Amino acid sequence: MSHLFTSLKIKDVTFKNRVGMSPMCQYSSDDGVASDWHMVHLGSRAVGGLGFIMTECTAVSQTGRISQGCAGLWAQKHVDALKPIVDFQKSYGTVMGIQISHSGRKGSAATALEGGSHLDGDDPKGWETIAPTGDAFDPDGTRLWKAPRALLISEIADIQNQFAHSAKLALEVGYDLLEVHCAHGYLLHSFLTPLVNTREDAYGGGLKGRAKFLLETVEKVRAVWPENKVLSVRLSVHDFVEGGLTLEDTVQVGLWLKALGVDILDCSGGGAVPEARGAIGNRTAEQPDMAGELRKSTGLPMMAVGGITDPHQAEALIADAKADIVLLGREMMRNPHWPFDAAKTLGADTRHVLAEQYGFFVGAS
Repeated sequence: MSHLFTSLKIKDVTFKNRVGMSPMCQYSSDDGVASDWHMVHLGSRAVGGLGFIMTECTAVSQTGRISQGCAGLWAQKHVDALKPIVDFQKSYGTVMGIQISHSGRKGSAATALEGGSHLDGDDPKGWETIAPTGDAFDPDGTRLWKAPRALLISEIADIQNQFAHSAKLALEVGYDLLEVHCAHGYLLHSFLTPLVNTREDAYGGGLKGRAKFLLETVEKVRAVWPENKVLSVRLSVHDFVEGGLTLEDTVQVGLWLKALGVDILDCSGGGAVPEARGAIGNRTAEQPDMAGELRKSTGLPMMAVGGITDPHQAEALIADAKADIVLLGREMMRNPHWPFDAAKTLGADTRHVLAEQYGFFVGAS
């Protein structure tokens, strides 16, 4: 028996296997609206046998996007475009999730396909960005990140309500898992990490103050997201820079999130400052083990991510109780049928992994 290809039930949501796809930006939306690209891109991964697919990082407002090509969920037009895509994926037995986010000071950028340069607020494709303070992400870098505006306390509730509104729209689309993005230096993570948040008001100071924005946001989202559906939070479990968030800090945050009704954590890392690009740097491989430590310390289920490509590695993460779901990002871009290949490698039953239209020809058994 393969542990990776056993089912998992959280609340009323059943995952047919433990293989999932990380949210991967596609830069193919128009004013946040999904396109035919998303139907083909996400649909092919559902056909390929994934137990879980997370729709790409999706902004809660127009100015919460990373770039003008990023996905959004703040209006009915976004619901109308996403619903047939999600319906198709779910028809192949894939649990569908969506990650909602606000880019903070890393927003107003050209798409990665265009080089990712920061766009000034005066640029027709740019906008004013916000953050805990007025410090730019990388004022001396090649992308010339401009200084954001420090967010006022009076504005925080409005952004939290945007998260809650997006959660309501996600329910209308038909998602069964909702994830709040608090990683990689985007707005919620920038408030949580001491590398960025040097405020001295109620939303700064020690860990509890820096976590206040996140915890209040999750509380508002949980209030509108049904109890029988899954609520997740993606965290940068470690900032990978001296003076930043540690695993011990994240354990405490995880316990606070658990008390608010979060069902599972998604464990990534780094991204808060230019020196902390751990999510794509040399320390990526440490993240799955950190997920295991967080799982042990909080009692919460975990999603592990971090350069996972090998079926035996993925199998071991589940078998060794380091993770409950294994997420693949770049590997799923390379091979949409990775679950089928992994099932064959592990000697698992492949009959219910690949869509039957394909299984007939490739000898699924």
